[in-house]
Amino acid sequence: MNPKHITTTLISSLLIAGASSALAAGSPNPLSVHVLDLQTGQPSPGVTVDLEQRSGSGWQPLGSGVTDAQGRIRALVPEQRLAGWGAGEYRVVFRTGAFYARQKQSTFFPEIPVVFTVDSASQHYHVPLLLSPYGFSTYRGN
Repeated sequence: MNPKHITTTLISSLLIAGASSALAAGSPNPLSVHVLDLQTGQPSPGVTVDLEQRSGSGWQPLGSGVTDAQGRIRALVPEQRLAGWGAGEYRVVFRTGAFYARQKQSTFFPEIPVVFTVDSASQHYHVPLLLSPYGFSTYRGN
């Protein structure tokens, strides 16, 4: 085989592999959350959020994350669980008790479970939580 052909083949293979990796890496995660403090109007960093899927009469853990400085988790479905993501019933559990304990503030809701239905694996689901020590609100965001 001629060296020029080997070089061309190798470069082509690397470009194809790189493009495939970029496409996989660029695929958006199907679930994100955002926690905002209604009392201060600021993001709520450091809130642990667990993701679960209904399985029979119980819940199967899928993953967990912690809100960043903007109060967001942009990719809550773990990469190894993306292939199994599909229609079904899911729950995100916002662990607000530990968040308020770190602030030395009491709260009525130590955890806030939000159950939602995924109709299509091709859609993005965003679950915002508007939080205060004694109340909360949530909705389907975008």
